Parts: sequence; C-alpha cells; structure tokens
Amino acid sequence: MSGQLNLLKLSVGTESVAGLADWHKRVRPRNKAAGFGDIITHTTRMWPRREAELLDGGSMYWVIKGLVLARQPIIELQERIGEDGIRRCAIVLAPELIRTTPQPRRPFQGWRYLKAEDAPADLGDFEGDEPLPPHLAAELAGLGVL
Repeated sequence: MSGQLNLLKLSVGTESVAGLADWHKRVRPRNKAAGFGDIITHTTRMWPRREAELLDGGSMYWVIKGLVLARQPIIELQERIGEDGIRRCAIVLAPELIRTTPQPRRPFQGWRYLKAEDAPADLGDFEGDEPLPPHLAAELAGLGVL
C-alpha cells in the first residue's frame, strides 16, 4: 500500500460529512440524466498525470472546514468536454464515504496528491451521524486519544 497515491480536495461549502453525503444525492441524478450513469463524480479542469497510481487503490480525501474528515475510493477517470470545448476530468468515486481521523489542512486551490503514508487513518463507514464535532475530534486525535 506504500505506493498508493490519493487525491486531497477541499469540499467547498460543505459543513460536515453529512453535507458531503447530501451533495452526492444531488450529483448522482444529474449524472444519470446526462447519460453518464448512476455515479458520483467530481469534475476538475486538470487531468491527473499520475492516473495509474490513483487507479491502483487510491481515494479522494475530503477536506471539510479545514480538516480531512472522509475519503472515497476512486473508481475511474472519465473525460468530459465542457460547453466551452475544454477537456475536463470527471473523477468517478465509490458511493461509500469512509470517515477518517481528523487531520488539519490549510486552504489550497484545486487538488493535491496525497501519499498513502501521509493520509489519515480510517475511522469507519459514514452512517449518517457525526460522532463528535470535527474540531473536537481533531484535538483528541492530536492528543493521541483517537
């Protein structure tokens, strides 16, 4: 697993993992109506150059309110051509959201690569509830309690 590569992405406008799950509920029908199938995607202008490494078990790690709080396995990358004629990358994500140990992250543009050894540990599948407020969970993780 040490060679695995992931993506790190800000979930802009999302307040919690539950909010991210709600966003997925809106994305799936839009993709289906557009003829792409019942899939969850995040579309970006840049195509990852390290595609093979991402598709070898990588995940999208989501930063919510300054903390990495969840991840989703990356299934595939699909080409999308926008109305402006620009090629984009639709990152197809597995439907399950996996909570992670909160890990602080500063704001950044776009996405970043995240090596497996730098990724936060999994806490388990998201079941629709937030066990602790994210900032409290981050403090406890920093103290080694979580």
